[in-house]
Amino acid sequence: MCIRDRVSTQSTWEFVSTMSNQIFYGQIVIGPAGSGKSTYCKLIQDFRAESGKNILVVNLDPAAEQYQYKCAVDIRDLITLDDSMEEMSLGPNGGLIFCMEYLIENIDWLQEQLGDLTYDEYVLFDCPGQIELYTHLPVMEKVVRTLQQIGFSLCSVCLIDSTFITDEGKYFAGVLMAMSSMINLGLPHINVLSKCDLVEDKKRIKQYAKKTYDLSDIAMEPMADEEEKKEDEKEERSGFSWKYRKLTFSLKKLINEYSLFSILTLDPNSEDDIRRIIYYTDLNLQYGENEEPDDKLYKHLEEGYEKISFD
Repeated sequence: MCIRDRVSTQSTWEFVSTMSNQIFYGQIVIGPAGSGKSTYCKLIQDFRAESGKNILVVNLDPAAEQYQYKCAVDIRDLITLDDSMEEMSLGPNGGLIFCMEYLIENIDWLQEQLGDLTYDEYVLFDCPGQIELYTHLPVMEKVVRTLQQIGFSLCSVCLIDSTFITDEGKYFAGVLMAMSSMINLGLPHINVLSKCDLVEDKKRIKQYAKKTYDLSDIAMEPMADEEEKKEDEKEERSGFSWKYRKLTFSLKKLINEYSLFSILTLDPNSEDDIRRIIYYTDLNLQYGENEEPDDKLYKHLEEGYEKISFD
């Protein structure tokens, strides 16, 4: 079907009214391309399946080529990046933005795909890796608001590649990206340092997992003007030009003083890491608070959680 031939047959208000009296739970999984979003979805889906929880995964990336999780809904059945680029004469970035806007215009399609959801259902939304969709464009914000109108209680999970910690400047850029996404989406937000199994220095990971990360290695105290003039002539250090020291230091100070950033670690081979992430996402979503606890399951989870340090 040509993408121009797809026209919504149901108004947004009619769509919302059919599902808004129910409550569903979902995570908006975001992050740069290659940060491990699809792997994260598979880990959470498989881990919760072991405890009898059926987690649905919705692929919202029209450029995805493959994924390992069990996909319940795939945006590529509605529109693909190649279709938008070919028919609308757009580049990759413009085509991806068009695909997300097209999804909003045809949101009834998503309703049809999610029509079998039952009360209290849990869904992971695997999103595209184009960070401008979250940092300053309103596209993903519109998707989030539409899902909330449907009846979803949502939180955002932002993945930052652990390889970023090898470059202080790159990691600091990741921190700012995550904070911008948090503000733009306006959701309860969790940051996750992914692919921690690839980092050999585990002590370094623990340093970055502090609730308030000390960015002193990136930006030190501003120097006196005369010293700055001398230092400006030196080579760049840690990816930051010396003339931007004051700006970087001010950003560091703002983040630290107001505790604006914290991050959880994710080693795919660590059950503790997965349990900790599930704990905090469920806490943000208030998932399961309306259920009567099963004594056996509750005791099992309690024994599992008491082994984990949440500091």
